[in-house]
Parts: sequence; structure tokens; C-alpha cells
Amino acid sequence: MDHFIFSQITKVKQLAPNERFQILVLISISLVVIGLAGILYLRNKQFFQAFIGKFNPLIAFVLVILLGIILLTFLLTRGWFSIIGKETLEGLLSSSILASLLALVAILVDMWVVFPEDMNVAFPESLLFYPIVGYFVEILFHVLPLTGLLILLTSLSKNYEFDRVVWICILIVSLLEPIFQIIYGSSSQKPVWSARFVGLHLFFFNLLQLYLFKRYDFVSMYSFRLVYYLLWHIVWGHLRLSVLF
Repeated sequence: MDHFIFSQITKVKQLAPNERFQILVLISISLVVIGLAGILYLRNKQFFQAFIGKFNPLIAFVLVILLGIILLTFLLTRGWFSIIGKETLEGLLSSSILASLLALVAILVDMWVVFPEDMNVAFPESLLFYPIVGYFVEILFHVLPLTGLLILLTSLSKNYEFDRVVWICILIVSLLEPIFQIIYGSSSQKPVWSARFVGLHLFFFNLLQLYLFKRYDFVSMYSFRLVYYLLWHIVWGHLRLSVLF
């Protein structure tokens, strides 16, 4: 692991100007996220205990951010994925439209089934919380397993077809968040079909995100989650308390 980190630091020094710019963009996004985490931590030091226990959240966030920078730099230097690219504006537009459509579907289902009242972080903390958690979900549920699978599968054969390998990895990684949510967020009080909807919805959500990552860049993938979280967790998460309860 130490050798891997050292090799990535060495590669950064050899990057082309465009690649260095991409890493600077990633570092800038990461600093904004850690800044939001710091503000939320100062507002309520007990806030993150429900999610990571008694471990210092700022230390946890810094570790995940460093991990993300190392892994995304690796993907960039291998030419497998981009952090921000020439078609980012198109990617942002595509991600916004797709995320809005998925959020609308979720809202309509919620109005019919009515998910738990406390399913969202309350406003105004939600404005800080969801951009933070969205970033860490991208690193832990997407970038980390995707990088690991790509390294594993591409090392098995030198005659691999990258497009085939990457889609195998994308399909596998798309299952991780739905499985996690179904195991840890299931409710026996809801119809069976609603749990199936959540699983299928999250699988499609993750599949679209990873497609955007492959087609465009990390910024487009992260923007997809931000738009979805804005509409579903923040705006609707606040309105639903007076509309449905």
C-alpha cells in the first residue's frame, strides 16, 4: 500500500498540465467538502455519531478524502477515467436531467407508499450534510471498489478488452449501494414491493452514475448525486413533513 501511494505521488509530478488541472479541481472540491463537514461538526459535535460512532468525524473525512484523491489520480494516470473533462458541461446537463427524473419517480412513490417520517436529515443541517455524505459515498461505494476491480481484472490478462472489463466492473459496483441500503435500511412495516422498488431504483441510480463517470468524468457523477439529493432529500425531505404527515 505504501508503495502504491508513493508511486502515485511520483506520477503526479510527471502529469501533463491538463491532468494537473484535473487534480486541482478534485482537491478544490475536497476542500469544500471538508469545510462543510467542519461547519456541521462545530454546529453539533454529536451529529455524526449516528453514522460513524465515536470516531472523530473530521479525521475520518480527511482519510476518505485522501483515499479518494489517491484513487482518482490513479484512474486518471492510467487513462481509465477523468476527474473533469472537455465535455463536463454536457455531463452536468445530462446528470441534472437524469437525476431530476429519478428524484421525481421517488417522490411519486413516496406520496403513494409514504416512507418513514425520519428518513431524511432535517433542514437546515441537510444543506451541509448531503453534499458531504454524497462525496464519501462516491469514494467508498464507487471509486474504491471500481479501482480495486479494475486492477484485479486487468492484471489477470494482458490481452483484455478494457470496455468489456470496465462494464463488468460497473455492473458489479452498481449493486453495492442497493445491497447496503436494503440490508441496513429495510423496514418490515412497508410492502415487499416497496423494498424491491428501493433496490431496483438504487441499482439504476448507481448504474447511471457510473455510466456518467465512464462517459464524462467524476464531476458529472458527483453532480448527479448532488442534484438528486437536493430534490429528494433536501427540498422534498423538508416539504414531505407537512404534506404527508
